[in-house]
Amino acid sequence: MFNLEGKKALITGGGSGIGRAIALGFAEYGV
Repeated sequence: MFNLEGKKALITGGGSGIGRAIALGFAEYGV
């Protein structure tokens, strides 16, 4: 995978479904 350290992300639809999964995945990497 690529380096996400120090990056920011705006995730819409993060309350449920695929948006939530993406948000949680990014949170694991500190994004």
